[in-house]
Amino acid sequence: DTEAFLMKNAKVKLCLQASPMDGSLLLEDCNPETDFQDWSWQGDSLMNHGTQSCLSVVEANRVQTSLCDGTGYVSWDCSNSLLSPLGSSQGYLVANKKGVALNDVRGLKARWQDVADRSVCEEKAEQDRYFTAALASTHMYDPTAGNVTLALGIGQVELEELLWFFRREDPSTWNYSILALSFVAMILGLLLLSINVVRNRKMKIHMYREAEQTVQQAELEAKKALMPVQEYSPLEPQKQEPVPQDQRSGEVMVQWKDGTVTSLYAERSEDAT
Repeated sequence: DTEAFLMKNAKVKLCLQASPMDGSLLLEDCNPETDFQDWSWQGDSLMNHGTQSCLSVVEANRVQTSLCDGTGYVSWDCSNSLLSPLGSSQGYLVANKKGVALNDVRGLKARWQDVADRSVCEEKAEQDRYFTAALASTHMYDPTAGNVTLALGIGQVELEELLWFFRREDPSTWNYSILALSFVAMILGLLLLSINVVRNRKMKIHMYREAEQTVQQAELEAKKALMPVQEYSPLEPQKQEPVPQDQRSGEVMVQWKDGTVTSLYAERSEDAT
């Protein structure tokens, strides 16, 4: 990729900025931080880095940005800081109150520079030298074949097409792919987190139930151990033997070892007394 530069008009000292909405061109204060003021030479075309579109002529004298493979004039001739459509006599790119347009004026309004007051034509010359050096670095001379071959084993035309493709490659596809992968990774992380939370909750519930069953079993065993003591506890009222039906008031009954029950004081007959 060639280095981007700002296109500043020598008269108004404002920079050419592309609009991302409708492709129109504006003259704004120079701001190297925005991509919509960054331009670079792609062959004979001027491409804006913010919109990835090229400087084009859409009508008789109206200039805007459009697709680099569109039908408008996308090739420009640069000479003495003057820009004119290549192969056309429509005039030069001139700054005006509305922005830019084509006009036959060749004054300062038609001269374009970078922020260092260098002509944009010098930027194009550097780009051409860079492209020539890139092509030369990929060639290797084979004296046995008597022609120029490539170290990569491909033809010169194919190499030039590849160099042209990679110079104007749009990184948006790669950015969208990374964004999609990040979204998938986030969804996967949330899914694993939710599974972990559910498992931990089930484990806690299981441990709580086991502890509850252990406590209940311990209480049951304790109750079983206390039951014999309570059965023979002296605090419980003793069962009273039923009083014989023929027992009279004031009599003292004695139960002997053989099981017979007799009155302690036998009633004497009146005759014995």
